[in-house]
Amino acid sequence: MPLSFCSTDYNFAIKCGGPEITSSDGTVFERDNETLGPASYFVTDTSRWAVSNVGYFTGNNNPQYTTSLLSQFQGTLDSELFQTARISASSLRYYGLGLENGNYTVSLQFAEIQIRDSTTWQSLGRRIFDIYVQGKRVFKDFDILKEAGGSSTQAVKKDITAQVSENYLEIHLFWAGKGTCCIPSQGTYGPLISAISATPNFKPTVSNKPPSSSKNRTGLIVGVIVGVGVVSFLFLAAFFVFGRRPKSNEDEELQGIDVRPYTFSYAELKSATEDFNPANKLGEGGFGPVYKGKLNDGRIIAVKQLSVASRQGKSQFVTEIATISAVQHRNLVKLHGCCIEADQRLLVYEYLENKSLDQALFGKGSLNLNWQTRYDICLGVARGLAYLHEESRLRIVHRDVKASNILLDSTLIPKISDFGLAKLYDDTKTHISTRVAGTIGYLAPEYAMRGHLTEKTDVFAFGVVALEVVSGRPNSDSSLEGEKMYLLEWAWHLHENNREVELVDSNILEFDEEEVKRVIGVALLCTQTSPMQRPSMSRVVAMLSGDTEVSRVTSKPGYLTDWRFDDITSSMSDQAKRATDTSHYTTSTSTSTVADVENAPEKATNPMLHNILG
Repeated sequence: MPLSFCSTDYNFAIKCGGPEITSSDGTVFERDNETLGPASYFVTDTSRWAVSNVGYFTGNNNPQYTTSLLSQFQGTLDSELFQTARISASSLRYYGLGLENGNYTVSLQFAEIQIRDSTTWQSLGRRIFDIYVQGKRVFKDFDILKEAGGSSTQAVKKDITAQVSENYLEIHLFWAGKGTCCIPSQGTYGPLISAISATPNFKPTVSNKPPSSSKNRTGLIVGVIVGVGVVSFLFLAAFFVFGRRPKSNEDEELQGIDVRPYTFSYAELKSATEDFNPANKLGEGGFGPVYKGKLNDGRIIAVKQLSVASRQGKSQFVTEIATISAVQHRNLVKLHGCCIEADQRLLVYEYLENKSLDQALFGKGSLNLNWQTRYDICLGVARGLAYLHEESRLRIVHRDVKASNILLDSTLIPKISDFGLAKLYDDTKTHISTRVAGTIGYLAPEYAMRGHLTEKTDVFAFGVVALEVVSGRPNSDSSLEGEKMYLLEWAWHLHENNREVELVDSNILEFDEEEVKRVIGVALLCTQTSPMQRPSMSRVVAMLSGDTEVSRVTSKPGYLTDWRFDDITSSMSDQAKRATDTSHYTTSTSTSTVADVENAPEKATNPMLHNILG
């Protein structure tokens, strides 16, 4: 579900699983008693908030996703708030929509109304789940009864401070497979919540007014009729004066796109970038140059300009527009719009001031990423890929996941960029055979050698990126000797000798050893030779979050044991280094791609490259 909204509200309150209630302090908790199923969502008429549910209660022939109990609750003046609750078998998400950006206090209220504190065996049930706010886990193994001191009649309230930066707030309750499943009855598990509210920690500048009531509709209708009449008259006048406008390139090229993006004029983007001033140039990629710009409304943007000489033509450009317009996620770069005017074709992205992950890790910039930040980056990238593979309406394989295609915003939240090489395909196909396009060092063996493309191709590349994040070095470095030259080979050497922590970047002074081993273990699973042995990205998220144990890898991949990796030429390494220096906001062919190897010496000793080059 795309989340892109104008700022119109500064708070919301929800009575989870029940009717509208006004609390003792005057807060109106909107009703949330719509019937949800095992995979469904609901958006309010006012579009102020939404809820989605995923999961089917096993062993329950008539699953319900709300529950109620007419009791009085201690520690609150509003017992009604806790007499109903929304429940889920697996994953329950609430969204606050159209919020003004800023810091908010998010209040989550609970009461355990299914597992009662009695003297019977039924009191032995345990409900345990995790709570995430804005993608960050704020409570692990949350147990309502435990928080209430063992009392099922005690109300529990938790306040969390959260930052809204893109006009929406996400609250995610996730069952990680812990607790009991059948006590006191079949299907008693998963998250449960009674009420949610969010209030700003700042002075709002928006109206927060609900839609006009019925008594104001007459004036509205009159206004609309008059307005339509005036506009129609002007349109007819313009039609007869100037004649019928020919069908534009923009209309032709955007035809058939389900989610049509906002279109900018070329003059507007020319002004925003100061006539594409070289001083505003951010980088150069396969599409062409990328410029920093500023729109009239103050927004800072990155403008990707399709070069005339680019081998990626109109169809690839339109594919990128359609793809990015259809998917929006916290960990994906946001597309503001595009420009198709005459022979000019441009994409307009959000500008991310901290540029690309490869610059942060390998460059000479001022960013100093500590371990917690790096860990959060790995988790954020994993979530973005899981969304593309499993949660998006479209099933998308990125095809060129690498450090230079991951951008960092002002708070160092990672955002996956560049869908220029993405392939959309349906669930009936196991793979796509296609011309290999990607970056040396991140290519999965089956893709590099046979062109077999599945989501497991991205999983492999993610594993390489994760090792780069831990180590602070690129996946190959010809200045190093022996096994250290290739990051995957060196990581396996350390893993086999129980010395994984030696892989950690020497610039990191403090780190969590358990988390380091977890990330490295996940990366080694992701880079297994067989796609079947690699986990899905949703499982990667669960392992990195600590919700699932990391399976131990026992066998070294065949491509490391059977093949000898020799350096092809120092020029390739130098070429990759030069490309890295200008790779932020670039397209997928910007750094050491397969196409770049076409001019490599014929006597390359790397068998994988022999297969690629044919």
